[in-house]
Amino acid sequence: MKSFWGITAVLLTVTVAGCAPRSMSGDVYSRERAQRVQAVEYGEVVEVRQILIEGTKSGVGTFAGSVLGGTLGSGIGRGPGRGIAVVGGAIAGGVAGSVVEEASTRQPGVEVTIRMDTGRTIALVQGIDPPVYAGDRVRVLRNPDGSARAIPAAEEREPEEPPQRYR
Repeated sequence: MKSFWGITAVLLTVTVAGCAPRSMSGDVYSRERAQRVQAVEYGEVVEVRQILIEGTKSGVGTFAGSVLGGTLGSGIGRGPGRGIAVVGGAIAGGVAGSVVEEASTRQPGVEVTIRMDTGRTIALVQGIDPPVYAGDRVRVLRNPDGSARAIPAAEEREPEEPPQRYR
């Protein structure tokens, strides 16, 4: 019986680890975004509004909660009562697991309104890193899938001499 609970605990831990939130930070790139071309545009931040980015609802929390609830329910009662306890525990655990997954993967974010150099105004939502403020000059990096991020632009420099070529 001890090994059953040990295996259940390990499986539950591994399953819940899959609930870790994907970062919405402008400073974090997913592995799939590495070495991909992004279109770059420039603009000025008009407004920044604090928001909350909803957590994930992947089903991992529901599954983990159902397993845990069903396991706990199996320790209750005898005969037909045990079956009812297992099913009831699995249902209650699934609902609780879903709520826990969504709540634990929620993250703060910002809605950034930007007046692009082209004259067009856009808004995008991203994590709070790196911080951008109204009046900041930003680079907007657009991905082919339609996602984008606003990154503070490097300070503009005076034009320099072209680099010398060595022979």
